[in-house]
Amino acid sequence: MTPLLWSLIALQIVMGVFDTFYHHEFTERLAWRPSQQSELKLHAVRNLLYALLFAILGWCEVHGLFAALVLAVLVAEIAITLTDFVEEDLTRKLPPSERINHTLLAINYGAVLMLLVPLLIDWMMQPSAIVPAYADLLSWIAAAAAIGAALCGLRDVAAARRLARMSQPDAAELLAALPPAQTVLVTGATGFVGTRLVAGLAASGHHVIALVRDPAKARALPPPLTLITSLDQIASDTRIDAIVNLAGEPIGNAAWTAAKREKILQSRLATTEAVVALIARLARKPQVLVNGSAIGWYGLWQDQPLTESAKAHDCFSHELCEAWEQAARGAEAHGTRVALLRIGLVVGRDGGVLSRMLTPFEFGLGGPLGSGLQWMSWIERDDLIRLIAHVMATDAITGPVNATAPLPVRNGAFTTELARCLRRPALLRVPAGLLRRIGGQFADELLLGGQRVVPNKALSTGFVFRHQSLRSALEAIL
Repeated sequence: MTPLLWSLIALQIVMGVFDTFYHHEFTERLAWRPSQQSELKLHAVRNLLYALLFAILGWCEVHGLFAALVLAVLVAEIAITLTDFVEEDLTRKLPPSERINHTLLAINYGAVLMLLVPLLIDWMMQPSAIVPAYADLLSWIAAAAAIGAALCGLRDVAAARRLARMSQPDAAELLAALPPAQTVLVTGATGFVGTRLVAGLAASGHHVIALVRDPAKARALPPPLTLITSLDQIASDTRIDAIVNLAGEPIGNAAWTAAKREKILQSRLATTEAVVALIARLARKPQVLVNGSAIGWYGLWQDQPLTESAKAHDCFSHELCEAWEQAARGAEAHGTRVALLRIGLVVGRDGGVLSRMLTPFEFGLGGPLGSGLQWMSWIERDDLIRLIAHVMATDAITGPVNATAPLPVRNGAFTTELARCLRRPALLRVPAGLLRRIGGQFADELLLGGQRVVPNKALSTGFVFRHQSLRSALEAIL
């Protein structure tokens, strides 16, 4: 094989490694997304074929029938890749960097085939044989690539089998507390919580009006529902029984620059003010507005248990949540009951805080953040959906509602419990100084700070958590 062909193969390996670890493992987290079982199976077969190709071409020349078999493997790989393209388009929205990388992989692979196929055809004309062909360092690179591809293939097989074993409770039963045939407007309908809420409402026979920013992302929402991209699309004579307002720029995906903080704030205020304006013009007012907020309203605390009557410490999280809650309270002037869900860390395998922890912990790279003594007030996602239904159905609930499980844990205990569930060590403590240097205020408030929140109002109104302990939640999720 020529140096140019080896160079193109090496480039294919590098781009493939980047795609696997950066996109498939860390940003898209395919191994923990139930919707990607078929994609994982395709990746598994393709990786195992790559392992076979690297092992053969790195160490020998294949003549006659053996060359024909290698050509057949190349044809199979192309068929699998084309099928994978279709599967990806049907089941997820690829980020721009992954789409670009896939395009470059396809172009480079085409160049590899232009050089390799004529060589294989030439080898086919010779008597069948496997001839050793040592290429010094290149052979060892090919061997390493073969081992890596085989391991990735086996991981994809294991991940697909694990996802097949995992099950979720029927979404319909999560909304059992609601009266029948409700019309519910949900903003933030394509988010981690919103998608599950919409699924539960639709499965329960309720009419869902889903406000979405990106209609393409709404393809994952189950029918029947009405999709809108602006509240102006709702006529004033529309009947809406309840509104659940969850829309807002994610707060945990980037450092809090001045521009990011403004985007976080304005995304919430703009949607909430639009919701209140909608309520004002509706001829029949919704009975309740369940508005998102967060336990960040309380600011940073040490060990004091915080009920809904607790005071706040000033910080950006408090300022954000306070402004959001005050905007929502405007609906009270129109006779609509307002409940303010101060949501904790929502845990689930396909989104929220847990999804960002699963991959590093699965690879044995997890550990406490800083001292590990900061409190993490969490709630399992389905319990949160059930709590939303409870709040919607309970007329006595108004104002702030702590949406957290009854038993918060410290960060060190959270990491230990997660590592136990995954059967991995959790020894790599991340220094607080490093987190502050990278994340600044974001790290201080979201990673190194915390609150010990107690769901007093939920418990006192009869709500029963299915997962009071973190161990119970993680065992159900994982």
